Amino acid sequence: MNDWTLEPFKFSDEPPQAAAPPPPPPPPPPEEPDREPEPEPQPFRADLKHKKARRLGWIWKTLAVLVLLVVVAAASGAGYIWFKYLRDTPELPARESLFAINRAPGIRFYDRGGELIASRGPRYGERVTLGSVPAYLPQAFLAAEDKRFYKHGAVDLYGIARAAWINWRAGHIVQGGSTLTQQLAKGMFLTPDQTTKRKLQEMLMAQRMTKVMSRDEILELYLNRTYFGAGTFGVDGASRAYFGKPASQLTLSEACLLAGLPKAPSRLALNHGMERALARSHLILANMRGEGWITAEQEQAALLDVPKLKPEAVRNEGDFGYILDYATVEAVRIVGPNAPDLVVRLTIDPKLQHTGANVVRQVLASDGKRGGASQAALLTLGTDGSIRAMVGGGDYDETPFNRAVQAKRQPGSTFKPFVYAAALEKGVLPTDVVVDGPVKFGNWTPENYGGGYRGAVTVEQALTNSINTVAVKLAAQAGGDAIGDLARRFGFTSVPSRPDLSVALGAYEVNLLELVSGFQVFQQGGKRLAPYMVDAITTTDGKALFTHTTSDPAQVYDVARASMMVKMMKKVVELGTAKRAAFGRPAAGKTGTSQNWRDAWFVGFTPDYVTGVWVGNDDDKPMNHVVGGDIPAAIWRRFMIVAHEGLAIRDFDWLLPDPALQYEADPRNGFYGTLASEFARAAQEEAPVAPVIPGETPDADKPKNPTPEDLPY
Repeated sequence: MNDWTLEPFKFSDEPPQAAAPPPPPPPPPPEEPDREPEPEPQPFRADLKHKKARRLGWIWKTLAVLVLLVVVAAASGAGYIWFKYLRDTPELPARESLFAINRAPGIRFYDRGGELIASRGPRYGERVTLGSVPAYLPQAFLAAEDKRFYKHGAVDLYGIARAAWINWRAGHIVQGGSTLTQQLAKGMFLTPDQTTKRKLQEMLMAQRMTKVMSRDEILELYLNRTYFGAGTFGVDGASRAYFGKPASQLTLSEACLLAGLPKAPSRLALNHGMERALARSHLILANMRGEGWITAEQEQAALLDVPKLKPEAVRNEGDFGYILDYATVEAVRIVGPNAPDLVVRLTIDPKLQHTGANVVRQVLASDGKRGGASQAALLTLGTDGSIRAMVGGGDYDETPFNRAVQAKRQPGSTFKPFVYAAALEKGVLPTDVVVDGPVKFGNWTPENYGGGYRGAVTVEQALTNSINTVAVKLAAQAGGDAIGDLARRFGFTSVPSRPDLSVALGAYEVNLLELVSGFQVFQQGGKRLAPYMVDAITTTDGKALFTHTTSDPAQVYDVARASMMVKMMKKVVELGTAKRAAFGRPAAGKTGTSQNWRDAWFVGFTPDYVTGVWVGNDDDKPMNHVVGGDIPAAIWRRFMIVAHEGLAIRDFDWLLPDPALQYEADPRNGFYGTLASEFARAAQEEAPVAPVIPGETPDADKPKNPTPEDLPY
């Protein structure tokens, strides 16, 4: 095909249109502020990426090591706490047995003659539930002990922090952080010791309880097992004991009064601490009002409604309170926990018990008041080791603390006989001469009471007059090992196996029972008898559970040396520091006074009884120069006079003759003996013969002065 074959071009019949104007130029871009030019892209470098990864890996590894160290430290700490504090935590009994576990038995006590002393033991009453008592009863206990009981776990961390802050601001402990569950665990399974171990175990036991019991069940268990003083356990038992009615009938004021007792059941017990208990109940009412559990009108009405105790609730146990406390612990220890109700016969002589209590009260009220002594204790043993009388203080209702067995005090010179006894085992004799003079051991310079020195004295004279320097010299001669061994044989548990020389002056603390029992070894010719108070235990239906049998006593000290010790201690009563204790019968003993007159003692014995007396103050306040030969000896004498009424006067029939003194013959004795005879003959020959005057008696018939050999040197 060529151009000549194309169809001819045809023009349009429409008029031509004007050409479209050109599009406007685009607006210029807005001016931007000066900025740095973008960096040129860098080339990829694999080495930098690897360096960053290595840095991150090092950080993660460090964190992992730190976490591992924290875990290991926590595990080690937990293991240490477990093995040191929690390993021996008691197991929680089965849930259904919690209301009966560890319930103490009821006990009837009889004296050595078979007469009823008292009935004692827990009164539990009926088991109560939250639905069987007024709502304000459990609320009163929560207001008193744990207002946030339903808001925290077994341990209240907020409560612990709050108590720590309050105690820090007060400068002493005014508030505790234990929850109600912790208090329940402590009362049922643990001891009341204020130690870290007990506190941690308390927390663990509380945690275990919350795992098997609901909050309401724990509160019910608390109401049924808490101690309310005066031998009552559980709110129903306390209600019946104090008010003579069941817990379901308690008024609001009575409920608050009982709710205040668990904090200090002995101090606040309603039979002798009513005023303090009422003051605490008013605080509990205020707490209940603050929590919205009672109205202001109910609070005011309860304040005006003063609870009245039933007459039987105010009766006390008189002079037997200290005895019953001690005997209860001993009886439960012998028969074990969860025992049935018991009948216990004691070794107590009621006549001696009343006499001891009366004498202690009377002397404290007279001599004690003048001497600045507020308390005293007395304990007596029979010849078989039986405890015949135990007076733990001036007034049991005022303070049940038993100073005869619970208080440990420095015995002072009362301990010297045991040092002398150890010295006798090393060959010392009562007739040996020791110089009473200045002595120094290291930096210690012991001095005599009242100062001064006597020079050369016999061992017997040193004990009679309680000379300190001689006692220390004898202790050094005997040695600490020998004294510690003898103390252990005589029954002392608090004297170390190797005491230092201060033991000669009674620096190591003992209790009165230990001291009296130690002196009984001398009374019994070197034989030791373990002291005891519980003679027999049976169930209420007569089944025998325990009978004390006195086996042959162990010979812990040589009888010949015991004889020498008794003779020396008889001189203490006859001529020495205990002359005020003499009462016309053969008696031996030793006085003692601790430093600054804080404690005064006298322990003495006859062939029939061993009795010890302590006098002092509970706060360790010094007395007004009271010594062992003063108030203690006076109490001892008055008591022993009554104790020996009707008994024949007798001496210690087992005493042995003193050992004959052995001397080595001096080869020069013959020469000096002959020389003395020659001088005597020569003097007689040279003496002028006196003329005989009529009416006078010749010299040969006059009484002659004793020769030097006859003088009592």
